[in-house]
Amino acid sequence: MVSLTPLLAMLSSLAAVPLIALSGKRPNLREAFTFAAGITKLLLVLSMLPVILAGETVTYTLWEILPGLAIRFRVDAMGILFALVASSLWIVTTIYSIGYMRGLKEHAQTRFFCFFALALSATLGVAFAGNLLTLYLFYEILSLSTYPLVTHHQDKEARDGGRKYLSYLLASSIGFALPALIASYLLAGTLEFTGTGFLGGTASPAVLTFLLLLFVFGFAKSGLMPLHGWLPGAMVAPTPVSALLHAVAVVKVGVFSVLRVFTDVFGLETLKTLFISGIKAATIVAVLASITILLSSLIALFQDNLKRRLAYSTIGQLSYIILGAALLHQTAVAGALSHIVMHAFGKITLFFCAGAIFVATGKKYISQMVGLGRAMPFTFAAFFLGSLSVIGLPPAGGLLSKFYLILGSLRGDEGLFMIVFLVSSLLNAAYFLPITFRAFFPGDKAVDEVSLAGIREAPLWCVVPPVVTGLLSIALFFFPETVFRLASLAVGAGGTP
Repeated sequence: MVSLTPLLAMLSSLAAVPLIALSGKRPNLREAFTFAAGITKLLLVLSMLPVILAGETVTYTLWEILPGLAIRFRVDAMGILFALVASSLWIVTTIYSIGYMRGLKEHAQTRFFCFFALALSATLGVAFAGNLLTLYLFYEILSLSTYPLVTHHQDKEARDGGRKYLSYLLASSIGFALPALIASYLLAGTLEFTGTGFLGGTASPAVLTFLLLLFVFGFAKSGLMPLHGWLPGAMVAPTPVSALLHAVAVVKVGVFSVLRVFTDVFGLETLKTLFISGIKAATIVAVLASITILLSSLIALFQDNLKRRLAYSTIGQLSYIILGAALLHQTAVAGALSHIVMHAFGKITLFFCAGAIFVATGKKYISQMVGLGRAMPFTFAAFFLGSLSVIGLPPAGGLLSKFYLILGSLRGDEGLFMIVFLVSSLLNAAYFLPITFRAFFPGDKAVDEVSLAGIREAPLWCVVPPVVTGLLSIALFFFPETVFRLASLAVGAGGTP
């Protein structure tokens, strides 16, 4: 089905940028334009959902550069699943941003909302990319558009974090992903996504394995070690930006791009037969992802800064998705896709809570939050709900995506990687659950009398969003049908994974 809709969905937030910029002196109007763009984007994405659920795709070619080389949009099950997450959470993040930015009287708020909108356009461009070239272009636009957000505070710490952020992402994409993209075009004569891959049989196993690794490390937004250092450094950004980075846009674009490489550049069936020196190429990626999962979880356990603990948690959760793809079993890949959704709602809740705590108290270290649950019950209740989803405990949606990841590892006869998932989930519980427990049950009456004097919940605009996303994390446990239907369609399973 040929339609302008994917292009319009991508452009809706871009079109709002000049309107947001021109209304800088009228904050209410500025935010109204942001909401209008967000709602328009979500409605355009939703309008394509029935077509995709019927098993069809929506395409639009913007510019045919060369045969097999075009700026093309293609909406399929994988793309619309990611787009639904990004477009819906942008609206919630905008609500939260208003409360956070105004609550702290942040400077340059108009610039913040402009680049926020630009970043969401780039995210939709990646989600709806019809080929590797289009995906790569919007991937780079996202890196550049989020740099001003990371360096928003414009102090030395922000500049250092921003330099590391941009250096890691541009060096990896230009040094690894771009050469792999050019080589892929020379080998296959096309970069078009087909659902079955276009590189199969085009080169020797050694060359294809090398290209696979170039792509995996080239899309460094996925946070795979050792190219993960930009992610904790980016925590110098305001909390709404951290939420954007970790739940909606940047890191999810990284793992989404890696999933596209597995499913649409190589194809799962090709990768199942791709061996080098008797080792399956995908197993190399699986081992790298497993190391990242376990090491990041251990590092998170010893972080006292709440945002840094959340950052290392994100690094591990991203590698859950990469590991699921590398297992090459339909159930595991469907679990990886669904984990993009489940982790997004859980992790954005946690970052929202971290920001609400900072707005209300100025505290950013976990050791300072003992007993705060009694003064900020809604915030810490939401934090608990988000934690359940990331850990994978009932009744949160994260349990279902992790279940399919584990089930896929068993069906693919990869029991060792099942152990990685289970051990990591225990570590998730070890670094998240004590935060909520000590917030509500400090075990020291002096906390109530001295430390909590005058502390109350953050402004409503900072409290409602995490409560909503926390409840949605629970709702995804009871109503996961659309998520898993799209995930199964994306991997060609047809029905349930």
